[in-house]
Amino acid sequence: MTIVVRPASVFEDVRTLVGPKSPEANVCWCLSYRIPSKLNNELRGPARGEYVAGLCRTAPAPGVLAYDGDEAVGWAAVAPRSDTSFARSRTIPHVDDLPVWSLWCIRVRPGHRRRGISHALIAGAVEFARAHGAPAIEAYPIDNGEAKVDTTMAYAGIRKNFERAGFTHAADTTSVLAGHPRVLMRLDLR
Repeated sequence: MTIVVRPASVFEDVRTLVGPKSPEANVCWCLSYRIPSKLNNELRGPARGEYVAGLCRTAPAPGVLAYDGDEAVGWAAVAPRSDTSFARSRTIPHVDDLPVWSLWCIRVRPGHRRRGISHALIAGAVEFARAHGAPAIEAYPIDNGEAKVDTTMAYAGIRKNFERAGFTHAADTTSVLAGHPRVLMRLDLR
């Protein structure tokens, strides 16, 4: 298995990873941290997918996709922090005024987990941010120690995977996800 990570510019592949089974569903589409809360609440059903389709046509793409051959098997959301709700968060602190990028969602398709795809996605998101001039990249993973994390709530990633990718603990947060604290991890790209 050779995993290749590319910008998420093919909407059908993004839909495979983050879209609902039913077009009428109001699932996240990985928009909840990307757009203002008011807009997130207004976008319903198919309008959510249409919004994401528009993001896929812009530069930079809304994230990266991992492929096993021609099959999209993983997704990571990455963008300038200033373009996300993390820019205004009361629970995720700002370490400094550096115009960092945020990596906040990692999703691997069922049937493809435990094959190193999340590691490839983190590395691919780092390279994507670096290629777009990011001086640093942040993530806000769960600090679960050795405790098991529900797959649905593991979208933020887990601390040890970011440590393996060279990120270091930059700050504690007051954010909690699935009963576990989240930490701010950072990787300097300069």
